[in-house]
Amino acid sequence: MKYRKKPIVIEAVQWIGNNTRQINSFAAPHGVHDGKVVIQTLEGVMQGDIGDWIIKGVKGEFYPCKPDIFEETYEPV
Repeated sequence: MKYRKKPIVIEAVQWIGNNTRQINSFAAPHGVHDGKVVIQTLEGVMQGDIGDWIIKGVKGEFYPCKPDIFEETYEPV
């Protein structure tokens, strides 16, 4: 069987290396440490590199997403 993702609206901020305050505010209590966005998830600690998007999911969870995958999956609303 094939499945399509339901159309949902998410919030996201791209980590560009000089927007630490924006990332820390958006993803609190997660944030920037040593140049990477560090996010504690149920699967363990995930890190976002410069260029990655930090996504707030439908249940308020946060996770990083590589730019190419983000562009293929999401579009501005």
